[in-house]
Amino acid sequence: MVIAIDGPAGSGKSTVARIVADRLGITFLNSGSFYRGITLALLRTGIDITQEQQVIEFAKKLKLEYINSRLVLDGEDVEDLLHSDQVDAHAAQVSAIVPLRHIVNDKIRQITASLSIVCEGRDMTTVVFPDAEYKFYLDASIDVQAQRRFNQGVSNLSLEEVKAAIIKRDEIDRNKAEGALKIATDAVYIDTSDLTIEEVCEIIISKIHI
Repeated sequence: MVIAIDGPAGSGKSTVARIVADRLGITFLNSGSFYRGITLALLRTGIDITQEQQVIEFAKKLKLEYINSRLVLDGEDVEDLLHSDQVDAHAAQVSAIVPLRHIVNDKIRQITASLSIVCEGRDMTTVVFPDAEYKFYLDASIDVQAQRRFNQGVSNLSLEEVKAAIIKRDEIDRNKAEGALKIATDAVYIDTSDLTIEEVCEIIISKIHI
């Protein structure tokens, strides 16, 4: 079973997906972790992310694993390093490289072939798992998105800077040549702006039949 959740940054999808997976006793997968892990590796090695062919060849050699809902990069658990300001600033640009998306999507499908999962990202419902049994799109106002991300305490940016960064990232994501952020026609749309995490989880779980 695949439960796919899409939405912009700060819509609550990561938190919700993790809780729903836990309550259903199935695997949680954050697709963005793969792009963030690749971005982290690129930044560490100093490869110019605008050189797409170099990025693609580099990514092919990386060993990306997802163990206990955490990203492991070449044997190192890097989950806690994926939301730094530096990674935040470059992840959307890296994930916009179409051949790289093919590599990551294939990896995600391989990992989940024999698992029941709750996966979240930008194109889970439209590209990666278009035939998912359950599809949801979480949204929120830009002010709520920024406040939630700011409250996570992982950024050194001001609230206004966080807001500007989210607007920029979402603009890139909505205009990608492939895997753009959009609402699948058969996805359940949930505006989370005025809902608690618990309320969003209840809405999703109420629609899932195991």
